Amino acid sequence: MKLVIGSDISGFYLKENIKKYLIKKRYNFDDLGTQKLEEGIPFFNVASKVALKIQNKEYERGILICGTGAGMAIVANKYKGVYAVAVENVYSAKKCRAINNANIMTMGGWIVAPEMACEMVEEFLTTEFTQGLEDWRQENLKKAIIKISEIENNIYNRPE
Repeated sequence: MKLVIGSDISGFYLKENIKKYLIKKRYNFDDLGTQKLEEGIPFFNVASKVALKIQNKEYERGILICGTGAGMAIVANKYKGVYAVAVENVYSAKKCRAINNANIMTMGGWIVAPEMACEMVEEFLTTEFTQGLEDWRQENLKKAIIKISEIENNIYNRPE
């Protein structure tokens, strides 16, 4: 799996902890965010870079970290085909994949502890869409993905 990560200054320390975990687990990733605290990249620039790479299918999944995770999610979700979810625990990290088919997980460096962040990353990277769900729910979610794509393509938002 090709993975891309990034953070602003507020998420820098958490991102560095996650990078150590990814290296230990032998995940292949690129870091497009802040590399040094003295040379911070604003959250909207980092989120845009990562989202564009996901949108262009250069990477399969992304992880973004800012202070709360919310700003990164807002920006990333402006890109068609990008589904970013701000998560704060292991359960929501798993469910953002199983239920929402998220391809970017965002989290807050002010909110999530490093050990929990690594558990969240593992769930995000190892859970597949509809994994572990009842058959009826899987079918509903697969239909939902089609409807979401139509909304993205402005089928419902066009002037009459």
